[in-house]
Amino acid sequence: MVALITNGLNRMRTLRSFSYTPRWIVFLIDVALAIMAVSVAYLIWVNFQIDRMRLDFVLTGALVIVGIRVISFLLGHTYSGIVRFTGTEDALRIYYVLTAGEIALLLGSGVFFLLYDYLFIPVSVLLTEYVLLTSLMVMSRVIVKKVFAQYIGAERTKKNVIICGSDEYGIMAKHAMDNVEDATYNILAFVDVNDRKAGKIAKKMISPDKKREIVEICLAADVNVLEVPRFESWINGELSMRHIRNIKIEDLLERDVIHMEETNLRKQLLNKVVLVTGAAGSIGSEIVRQLTHFNPSLIVLFDQAESPLYDIELELKEECGFTDYKVEIGDVRDASRVEGIFKTYHPNIVYHAAAYKHVPMMEKHPIEGVKTNIFGTKNVADCAVKYDCQRFVMVSTDKAVNPTNVMGASKRIAEIYTQSLNRIANTRFITTRFGNVLGSNGSVIPRFKKQIEAGGPITVTHPEITRFFMTIPEACQLVLQAGALGNGGEIFVFDMGKSVKIVDLARKMIKLSGYEVGKDIHIVFTG
Repeated sequence: MVALITNGLNRMRTLRSFSYTPRWIVFLIDVALAIMAVSVAYLIWVNFQIDRMRLDFVLTGALVIVGIRVISFLLGHTYSGIVRFTGTEDALRIYYVLTAGEIALLLGSGVFFLLYDYLFIPVSVLLTEYVLLTSLMVMSRVIVKKVFAQYIGAERTKKNVIICGSDEYGIMAKHAMDNVEDATYNILAFVDVNDRKAGKIAKKMISPDKKREIVEICLAADVNVLEVPRFESWINGELSMRHIRNIKIEDLLERDVIHMEETNLRKQLLNKVVLVTGAAGSIGSEIVRQLTHFNPSLIVLFDQAESPLYDIELELKEECGFTDYKVEIGDVRDASRVEGIFKTYHPNIVYHAAAYKHVPMMEKHPIEGVKTNIFGTKNVADCAVKYDCQRFVMVSTDKAVNPTNVMGASKRIAEIYTQSLNRIANTRFITTRFGNVLGSNGSVIPRFKKQIEAGGPITVTHPEITRFFMTIPEACQLVLQAGALGNGGEIFVFDMGKSVKIVDLARKMIKLSGYEVGKDIHIVFTG
């Protein structure tokens, strides 16, 4: 993934508005270049001996050539681009248009010769004119572009840039920045993390650890960092400045991709009926998405949130092309509704993701946390036993370890209950625990983003508090894997990597948003 590192110390001044050259002027200049090219071509044909020229012969040929060129300019719109942003696409358009005109002239001249046995335009003139005009039109645009960048564009504050990325991606990133209309970038260098690659261009992929190291060095030096996304997300295989985005905090917390062993999981899920509770939530919906790759006979999506449930239904239908599903609205706290789901579908495997997970909210409303997290889990687990479900995978939390709040305590009680059922039932009950999931409901990152957008302050409980983070797809991959590996009664605790100080996370988010900590956005410790 290509990273773009820009000089964040330079602030953009108010830019003078530059009007674009009218198209008719560009068109007239192209016509003048065509006249110049054909004149020089005839001079070369007579070896610059003007007295040897037959004026009527030359004028007739020149008028025909220029006339064809004018028609081709109009049809090919060679004058429509903004000259100072000329790129490869504009040069190719000129080449195609002039080549088409040249073919027309050669064919016309050939037909005239066959009919009248007379070549009124020498072939050497046509070829010389073609080469000259192509060169003149391309070079004129390049010269205007360079002059604008050197003198007129210099009035804008330039941002110094170094590119850290692959050879082809790096070149494409440079090309995109060279052609951006609303800013001027000064590409200083391509860099690589490998000393042996000095003089060459950097790697295609940067490991998460190395990317994090580079970005943190830049943040410490008040340097902005932009990122070019993977090639697959480009439009028609082309990169533009619209694709280049600011580094997000999620990018700094990501780790190397987890590669699952899918053989057992595929065998377990193939042609099975799978029930996902909390299917409209951030975790439940991602579990559903990943389940579609393993060809279950039916996925039952159970949730009480109608709008998000409708959204995931549309996604399954329109984006995933998956149709073997049923959507059921209901509450896990409603024992009769839960039993109705089991009686109707007889699921073989249950992924229980329905829960209240927001710590401060459950501190304020503990009864609701108990109803959903404890009794809701009991309802689903009891039905799994009653209807002889094969596996029950419970999505829990690291806050259930020595719980210090209502949410953690309620999830721990739910864990204990499902583990107790494992001793007396045929159903295998498996519990999975993990920490904060990036972007999930209740995660600290969306809250910090809103606080930054509102101008601050960012509120942090304590300067020493830490959290573990993982991405939603990564967490759900591990849930599925744990469900396949478990024999019943286990609690799988995921390796969350290194813990992150929340206050450090807040500082990085402020800097990545382009603000200064303590000046633009303050951090407040709430206790």
